[in-house]
Amino acid sequence: MKAAIICVGTELLMGSTLNTHSQYLSLKLSELGIPMYYHGVVGDNPDRLKEMLAHYYQTVDLIILSGGLGPTEDDLTKEIVCEYMNVPLVFSEELHQNLIERFKNYGHRQMTTNNLKQCNIPDPGIVLANPNGTAPGCIVSSQGKTAILLPGPPSELIPMFENEAFPYLAKLSKGVLVSKYIRTFGIGESACETEILDLIGLTNPTLATYAKPGEVMLRITASGESEAEAEALLEPVLKEVENRLGGYIYAYDNEELETVLVKALKAADKTIALAESCTGGLISSRIVNVPGSSEVFGTGVVSYANEAKMNLLKVSEEILETQGAVSEACAQAMTEGLFEISGADLCVAVTGIAGPEGGTVDKPVGLVYLDLFMDGIHETHRLQFSGNRERIRNTTTLHALHKSLVKIWGE
Repeated sequence: MKAAIICVGTELLMGSTLNTHSQYLSLKLSELGIPMYYHGVVGDNPDRLKEMLAHYYQTVDLIILSGGLGPTEDDLTKEIVCEYMNVPLVFSEELHQNLIERFKNYGHRQMTTNNLKQCNIPDPGIVLANPNGTAPGCIVSSQGKTAILLPGPPSELIPMFENEAFPYLAKLSKGVLVSKYIRTFGIGESACETEILDLIGLTNPTLATYAKPGEVMLRITASGESEAEAEALLEPVLKEVENRLGGYIYAYDNEELETVLVKALKAADKTIALAESCTGGLISSRIVNVPGSSEVFGTGVVSYANEAKMNLLKVSEEILETQGAVSEACAQAMTEGLFEISGADLCVAVTGIAGPEGGTVDKPVGLVYLDLFMDGIHETHRLQFSGNRERIRNTTTLHALHKSLVKIWGE
């Protein structure tokens, strides 16, 4: 089975709405071993959608479409797909009653007549329930080709795909697929690929790399008649990747650095506190995104101005005048002051020059000092990053999270 994705919506085509569906759906299909051939975006134009269907169906067996299932006049995805596949639409009284009940529960919203078009379903076809919106999805098949129609809003598309479409596709896939994710930090994509280049050519299991800001993720996927068979095929490749990249690996699940850090802090029964200058709270924000982080994180100080460093963290005026806010001495003073007000086991501070202005020959844009203070001992890193302001701040955040994780693991 070969697949394509078509995202429908003029707002996507014009760039006013970010299209995240293609990435999400491609990753999910790769878990099922379904190769992706095309990604397409088309506006709310019936003729162009027909052209794209005709072009893609020359090569693929499955097209997943998102958007254009709503009640308005330009929501025509279902109608165009069914017309192209020569599958009639019939009115579903069951969906009609469900829609009436849905609007009753909304209370303040009245159901207008154009909503009734959402009750038209392909016959034959499979209706995909949408508990998060009014537009159901559907699966249409004709002459060896299949279309899966999903709503546009991510809050509706993702649950519908997970709960309805994914199980349907899993039944069509042959055998069992087992995937293992490996998260690395501190090695670039090209260097990572060089280390494992001979393994990337394998066919079962397969090994793929995915670059993310500051890190590289690897996915090993094996197929077999049973889960045990797939695991047995996967294990030797996993071990070989560990041998080659072991020092860079921080997780074996598809988890972000902050999630792994929070888990490590809980396992070690340690707490963390943060003092941020150039990152302006980004590190704290990443940590509090993790459910349960309040058990290990209680204090975060954004000391962007020198006055805040002095008043909140008791950094001395002498340090700021003689060595500057971006210095080893300032970073260490920040963690010591942070420890006094938080009592956390691990106190972390960052101070740097994010740019685009403010750099000098001695202290260029991208210079960052990172200090970790635990058990009365400082571990200070002088880091130099490149890129624009956003990239420097985000890269600093990732390094702070990773250095904190390594520090906790070393305890």
